[in-house]
Amino acid sequence: MEHITLLLAIVIVTALVFDFTNGFHDTANAMATTISTGAMKPKAAVAMSAVLNLVGAFLSVEVAKTISSGIVNESGITPEVIFAALVGAILWNLLTWLVGLPSSSSHALMGGLIGATIASVGVSGVNGGTVITKVLIPAIAAPLVAGIGAYLASRLTYRIGRNADTKATAKGYRAGQIASAGLVSLAHGTNDAQKTMGIITLALVAGGVLNPGSNPPLWVIVSAGVAIALGTYLGGWRIIRTMGKGLTDLQPQQGFAAQTSAASVILASSNLGFSLSTTHSCSGAVMGAGLGRKGGVVRWSTATRMFVAWGLTLPAAGLVAAGSEFVTQQGDWGVAVVAAFLIASSAAIWVYSRRQVVDHTNVNEADEAGELGETETPGVVTTAMAAVTPPPAGVPAQDDIKTTIPAPSAATSESGPASPAAV
Repeated sequence: MEHITLLLAIVIVTALVFDFTNGFHDTANAMATTISTGAMKPKAAVAMSAVLNLVGAFLSVEVAKTISSGIVNESGITPEVIFAALVGAILWNLLTWLVGLPSSSSHALMGGLIGATIASVGVSGVNGGTVITKVLIPAIAAPLVAGIGAYLASRLTYRIGRNADTKATAKGYRAGQIASAGLVSLAHGTNDAQKTMGIITLALVAGGVLNPGSNPPLWVIVSAGVAIALGTYLGGWRIIRTMGKGLTDLQPQQGFAAQTSAASVILASSNLGFSLSTTHSCSGAVMGAGLGRKGGVVRWSTATRMFVAWGLTLPAAGLVAAGSEFVTQQGDWGVAVVAAFLIASSAAIWVYSRRQVVDHTNVNEADEAGELGETETPGVVTTAMAAVTPPPAGVPAQDDIKTTIPAPSAATSESGPASPAAV
């Protein structure tokens, strides 16, 4: 058993940095709707999410094994390849965080790993069957399943509570949101923290420290869990703003339905060893819940930008990783150049982000600040769904009338008044 070399140590530290960015990039998945509906204060929400992410990291290693021994062939992988993969994933995470788009950290990591592997040993180094069955198919199915589940759950909650007092049900659903948000955070830890465990384990195998097929050592599990928890506590406020206010305006009933649906999908995928994108699941659930309320509007301009980011994640991270791998192949100086490039690029992104700070004090002010774009009218999908969705429980009759007039003036404005339950 060999000792950990300097290069391997650099790879491990870089993997933990990626895990940290994964934490603040994906905080929105668990807490955006809870924060936007006022169920929890922003800082308390991210603190709870951080703790539960740490707990979730210890519950399973199935996803870690998929990453460490499923996507690429261990025999052809070197620490330089993994380092290059992490560079591509980290930079994509930071760029999408800067513009507030909830892209997939998981796909950034896998895209980087695939791109670096192809640049190093060719296409034969990638297990295409595993990529299709455990990455691409879940990427398409997850937002659809979570979205349909959230849509049906939203309709069911409104139907069950149609005769109940609005304020009383809103308070109860806010309490339910806290519980479901905790479940999403726990699920996120069981899935996303394991990706970093898998990549570190793969690096240890490549460096000769572990035998092929080994499970992650305890210190790897602990360090990955702590890194993602710290990142979660930092809070990716830009993406929280987009998820909480940019896609749709949710009432507590919808927030509870969205989070419960997303958590169910994520936990099921972790149990099956699917390297699922929690971002895809939660975003799909938010949109499904948005369509589940009479008059609810999904802002398709924001959703379209998000879909484009999803489609670019794998190839963009892969191209950066492939370029980084080409440079690292030149020797120690190549590794140093790539490391310097990563540090300089990350610092530049952070400095640029300071020009317009988003934090816990203004995360819910997007509508007032006008940062989410101009007024948007309901599209074809929203209009069709609204026409067949029964009125939500407790909403005043006048509000129902406004949303059912078939004239252009009935279009719900993105900046228009929310229902009382959403306050």
